Amino acid sequence: MGSGESVVLIHGTPSSSYIWRNVAPRLADEGFSVHVYDLLGYGRSERPYDQAVDTSVSAQVPILKQLMAHWGIERAHIVAHDIGGAVAQRFCIFHSAMAKSLTLVDSVSFDSWPSSRTRKQMEDGLEVLIKAPDAQHRAHFREWLLSAVHYKEQFASGALDIFLELISGPIGQSSFFQHQVSHYDPKHTSEIAHRLWELSAMPVQILWGENDAWQVVEWAHKLHTAIPGSVLRLIPECGHFAMEDQPEEISRLLISFIDENRSR
Repeated sequence: MGSGESVVLIHGTPSSSYIWRNVAPRLADEGFSVHVYDLLGYGRSERPYDQAVDTSVSAQVPILKQLMAHWGIERAHIVAHDIGGAVAQRFCIFHSAMAKSLTLVDSVSFDSWPSSRTRKQMEDGLEVLIKAPDAQHRAHFREWLLSAVHYKEQFASGALDIFLELISGPIGQSSFFQHQVSHYDPKHTSEIAHRLWELSAMPVQILWGENDAWQVVEWAHKLHTAIPGSVLRLIPECGHFAMEDQPEEISRLLISFIDENRSR
C-alpha cells in the first residue's frame, strides 16, 4: 500500500502482521509504501512441518533480506516490535546499507527475554504444553495475552480472539511451541549487544509503553544508552502491545520520525 518511501513493519510473538492493522493504513495515507508480512512460522505464514527448519530470530534475518529483494526495495525504514525488534537489530547491524532508519517498539534486547515463567516452561519441556487440552491452552494464553495491554476490555472485545486463534487449534498450538517458543533464546540479542552502538550510524527511535509488563521500561533506557543519538519516547497508558493500546500515537510518532529522515 502506498507508493512513496518504503517502510517495513515487523511483528513479534505471539502475534502477526495483524498487529499493524491500525498503523499501516495511516502510514500509507501519508504516502509511504508500506510492507507487512508474517515471520516464518508465525501468523498466516508457512508453519514448517519439519521441526528442523530454523525459525529463530537469526534465521528470520536472511528471509527479510530476500523479501526486500522480492519487493524491489533497496533501502527501507524498518519498524519492529517485540522479537521483531531482535530481527531488526541484527538486520540493521549486518545489512546496515539496506536501512534508512530504525524504530524499535517495546523490543526485546540483551537478555531481556524470555520471561522467567517461559524459561521454566522450556526447562520442563514443551511437549506437555503442546499436548495440553485445547480449553486449558486457550484459557491460559487468553490471560497471558491480556497482560500485554493496558486497555484490557477494549482488547478482549476486539483483537484478542484473533491473536489467540493463531496459536491455538490442531496446527496453531503445536506450531506456537515448535516454531516460536522453542526459539526464545537471548543469545540472538546478547551476542550483538556489544555492537548496538553501530546503529547510531542511522536514525534510531525507541517507542515504549510505560505500562509494559512484558518488557519493562528499564530495558528501553538500557537500549537508549547503548545506541548513541537514539530518541526514546515513553507512551502513557500503553502496554507491551503498543499498537493495540495507542495506535494513533504510534502512527503519529512513526510518521513524524520517518518524515524527518526521508531520502537519507
